[in-house]
Amino acid sequence: MKIENAVALVTGANRGIGLAFTRALLARGARKVYAGARDPAAITPSGAQPLRLDVTKPDDVAAAAAQAADVTLVINNAGIAQAGSFLAPDSEDVTRRIFETNFFAMLRMSKAFAPVLEANGGGALLNVLSIASWLNGGELAAYSASKSAAWSLTNALRSELAPQRTQVLALHMAYVDTDLTRGFDVPKSSPEEIVERALDGLESGLDEVLADALTQQVKLGMTAARPSYLPQAS
Repeated sequence: MKIENAVALVTGANRGIGLAFTRALLARGARKVYAGARDPAAITPSGAQPLRLDVTKPDDVAAAAAQAADVTLVINNAGIAQAGSFLAPDSEDVTRRIFETNFFAMLRMSKAFAPVLEANGGGALLNVLSIASWLNGGELAAYSASKSAAWSLTNALRSELAPQRTQVLALHMAYVDTDLTRGFDVPKSSPEEIVERALDGLESGLDEVLADALTQQVKLGMTAARPSYLPQAS
C-alpha cells in the first residue's frame, strides 16, 4: 500500500519505534496519523492526532476503533519487555503480564480493526515483532515467547485477512536504540532506520521485513545444519 494519503494508527506512539513511525508517516504524506498512547498529552509530533489508547483495555480498543473509523493502516507497535528466565520465581506472573501487551493486545487490536480496514478497501496491518521471535536463550524468556506467539498470530492473520485484501506485514529487527533496550550494551539500530525499512517494505507489498543484518543472518541460519535458534558452539 502507499503511505501518501493513508490514514494510519500507531500504538505506543509516544516514544521509541512508535514515535519514529508517527513522524515518518507524516513526513511521507499520510493524510492523518492517529497516535495512540495511554496519555495523549505525551504525543509530541505536530500534525499527529493524539488518541487515548491502552491496548490492554478492551474498552479503550473498542473506543479507538469507533473513533478512528477511517483508518487504512494499523501499526501494532506497543510492547513491553522484562529480563528474566522461565525458572525465575516470578516467571509465571511476568509471562502473563508480557503476553497481555505483546500478544493479546495485538490480537485485540487486529480483531477490532479488521472490519474497519475491510470497510476502507483492505488497507494494511503492520505488526512490530523481533529477532526474538526465533531466538530464546532465557535472558528475556517471556518477551521472546511473546514475540514467537505474535509472529504466529501475524502469519495466521495474513491468511485470514487475505480475502478482504488486507496486507499483513511482519517487522523483525534486533536491538534498537530505545528505552526498551537502554540497559543492553550491544550494537543497536536507530528507530528511524528500522521504520524507514519497514515502510519501504510496506509500500513494496512485502509480507516480511528483516530490518537489519543480524536479523537477516539469523533468519537465514534457521535452516542450517545447526539452526540459529539452537545454542551455537563458542
